[in-house]
Formats: sequence, structure tokens, C-alpha cells
Amino acid sequence: MHTKSQKYKNLALFDFDGTLCSKDSFTGFIFYALSKRHIIKQGLKTLPWIQAFYLKVYPAHAMRPKLFNAMFKDASTTEILALAQRYAADLMHDLNPQLLLQLKQHQFNGDDVVVVSASVDIYLQYICQQLNVGLICTETEIESQQFTGQYSTPDCSREQKQIRILEQYDLKNYAAIYAYGNSDEDEAMLSLATHPYMVGVDQTLPEIMAYKKLA
Repeated sequence: MHTKSQKYKNLALFDFDGTLCSKDSFTGFIFYALSKRHIIKQGLKTLPWIQAFYLKVYPAHAMRPKLFNAMFKDASTTEILALAQRYAADLMHDLNPQLLLQLKQHQFNGDDVVVVSASVDIYLQYICQQLNVGLICTETEIESQQFTGQYSTPDCSREQKQIRILEQYDLKNYAAIYAYGNSDEDEAMLSLATHPYMVGVDQTLPEIMAYKKLA
């Protein structure tokens, strides 16, 4: 007689910008990796959309691809990825101590931990390597050792977060789902969770339940 498999661990999903990280990492990377002259020149091309974004009449998920294309089209992957590794090391100092401790507690508990972010893989891959966690994010397209300026996946925000999570993880295999976010772009992800946490709204981080695998 075979015993039924036991659900013995949780899935923990962390948004990055504004949640696990205290700043806008994508904008920070633009200023870290590119010259001021290039930023100003390319920024002028996207100025109408930037202004519309700050006036809240143009959504972030539409703005980000335009900004990425303007800033990184035809950039050398060798140069940018080398800068991304250094940027990721620096960015570790900007992680929210409370959320970082929660992440580490999930790891200590044996849970599967994943960063789910609309930010790009260029530097997030190195962050997640350092944290030893999984990554679901906006992926960038490379051809002939250059960034094409296009995404190879849709902008990983709103419903795309939920879609990508469900593509990669069978939620029925987990005892509980924890999700941490900070904005309406995270609501679809938080709707999957048995223990959702919204930065700035919820006052107390959820208690991490320990589940032991039965012999």
C-alpha cells in the first residue's frame, strides 16, 4: 500500500522593486550603466511617454518597454552584463531588512522562494544567484552579443505575474502560498496566495508555518 505524498513546504513569492528592494532598481541601473549624455539624448526621445507616465495617464507596463528600447538597443552584452554583476552586488545593500529576513526564514523553513518582478533579467539574475532563489521576470532579447532593445517575454507585471507563476509552479503541490508585493501591479500575484502581504497596507508580516515531511 502506498501512502499519499505529503505537502511539506510552502511557496514564497517576492516582488522586487518597492518590496524586497527599497528603490526603483531599473531606473537605478540606467544611471549606473549608461553615460549621462546617452541618457539625456535617448530620454528626449521618450519624453512624451515619461511625462504621461508621471501624470498617471500612461501605464508603467507600457512605459518600461519603451524606456528599455531607448536606453539599451544595440548595447554590448559583454559590457552591460559586466556592469550588471557589479550593480547587483551594490544593490544587495538596498534590500529591505525586514523583507530580506522574511525571505531567509522561508529558506530556513525549506520553502521554495521566487522573486517575481517586472524588472529585467540583466541584473536580477545576479541578485537571485546571490540570494539563492528562483526568478521570474521580464526577459530581454539578445542577438549577436547585443541587446536588441526588445523583450523576449511580455512585461512581467499584473496578470503576467500570475500567468508566469502558474506556468512554472503547480500550486497544489504546496502547503501554503505566501506572496509579498507593494502595488496594484502585484494584485494578481497576491490573489494566488493563502498568505498575501502588501507593503504599506498590511501591518504585520505573515507567520511562516513549518510543515514537516512525514516518513
